[in-house]
Amino acid sequence: MRTVFKSIRFHHVLPAIAVLTLALSAGARGGDAPDRWWAPGESRVFPAELDYDNANGTLRALLVGGPMPTKDHPFFEPLGPNGRACVTCHQPADAMSLSAESARRQWDRTGGKDPLFAAYDGSNCPTLPQAERASHSLLLERGLIRIERPWPVQQFNGLPVTPDFSIDVVRDPNGCNSGPHYGPAAGRISVYRRPRPVANMKYLLAVGFPYDPKQGYALPLDPDTGKPESGNLMADNRAGNLRIQMEDAAASHLQMLRRLTPEQRRRIEDFELRIFTAQQASKAGGAVDTTGARAGPARLRDSQPGALGSIGEPVWSEFTGWEKISAEDARTLTPQQLAFRQSVARGARVFREKMFLITDTAGINSRIGFGNPVRNSCVFCHNMSQMGNDVAPGQVDLGTTTLPFADPWADLPLFKVTCLKAPHPHYGRVIYTYDPGFALTSGRCADVGKITLQSMRGLSARAPYFSNGLAKDLRGIVDYYERRYSIGYTEQEKQDLVNLMSVL
Repeated sequence: MRTVFKSIRFHHVLPAIAVLTLALSAGARGGDAPDRWWAPGESRVFPAELDYDNANGTLRALLVGGPMPTKDHPFFEPLGPNGRACVTCHQPADAMSLSAESARRQWDRTGGKDPLFAAYDGSNCPTLPQAERASHSLLLERGLIRIERPWPVQQFNGLPVTPDFSIDVVRDPNGCNSGPHYGPAAGRISVYRRPRPVANMKYLLAVGFPYDPKQGYALPLDPDTGKPESGNLMADNRAGNLRIQMEDAAASHLQMLRRLTPEQRRRIEDFELRIFTAQQASKAGGAVDTTGARAGPARLRDSQPGALGSIGEPVWSEFTGWEKISAEDARTLTPQQLAFRQSVARGARVFREKMFLITDTAGINSRIGFGNPVRNSCVFCHNMSQMGNDVAPGQVDLGTTTLPFADPWADLPLFKVTCLKAPHPHYGRVIYTYDPGFALTSGRCADVGKITLQSMRGLSARAPYFSNGLAKDLRGIVDYYERRYSIGYTEQEKQDLVNLMSVL
């Protein structure tokens, strides 16, 4: 059975009773809400194939083994007192992440009463007046969720880590890093980050190296299996496997009073391992899955990450067939579509081949053997075939959260980090940052600002970008890298890269 949801209408083939049930549900809720936003406890059926329109075309989610009833499923049911479910922040229409646009739509639809805006982390701070839109500005404008980390640093199992740096709060515009209940003095630090997609998981879990090539030491081992961890699950790598990630999310974002049961964890993991998302069609270029470029979610579903997380193909080489116009394409596509496809193919080549100097980037230049600067292209870090994340485990500091590279944001907390032993390899002994990143997991000053690189799939569905929403659109991604590394992109190369990212 195939079910396709699109924008504000859906077409399905279901038994008559189920059809009536869905119709009544849609009528009761009104508008496009039943289709686009998945509310906890709706008891819908998740189809094998699910399409949603976005600004650049159509995103497709494929569920292996679907359709799947979501009634009583722990990913879709509210499990804690705040009424949220996992799906609240991992929406199918947003490539299993959460876009700022979706957050704004839910605020307007519900008057800010959706569980998404729970005071604990769906507002800038629980101490603010929750009925006011301004109290949720970071979520509504940047798509950021508050993340509370223990201070001093703790391991995932609660064991303490002695950090080699001190941390002071320079500015606290929201109140969640100062006062009697928040901040370093209260044993916790609040940072604000984008929800990471929970799709295409077999690639994110693939281990590309037997050691961490960015640091030169052995990979941490999964406490459950004893196998090396990929390091690609969370922005600060505080959870190395899906069990720890689920327990972390349940205790914090869902505010569960009890632990997830083994059966609940099994069902959530089963769903996350079976869901694949990517852009399926482009408004400007037509279908992404074509004879010349089979590049949609079906390819992700059917391929397997191999050696070094790759399948033996250069990154984005699936678009090579768009570079030359075939006789069939000339007959079936408009000149505008053909020109767009050629732009995408050029963008893939720029992504792989445009060389520039990577400088003062912890996790790259601080690694013995790479040098500072090192000359390479985007694929130096975004190297996994068909995915664009990093097959080499470990985190990288692109400067997106740390001065002087990050934008001067008045609405984020600003921390002063002081290295107590060796200075940071690029910033020196004192660092100003909006988010210490991986350092809040490792306890090492050398890791300040490091963030786990994300997959590049489904980008059109989940703006804004980077861990703190620094880039509001795809052009913003390109512009940031241009500013950071003085790459020298031409205007055509910038547009080609934007067009490439729009179809991933």
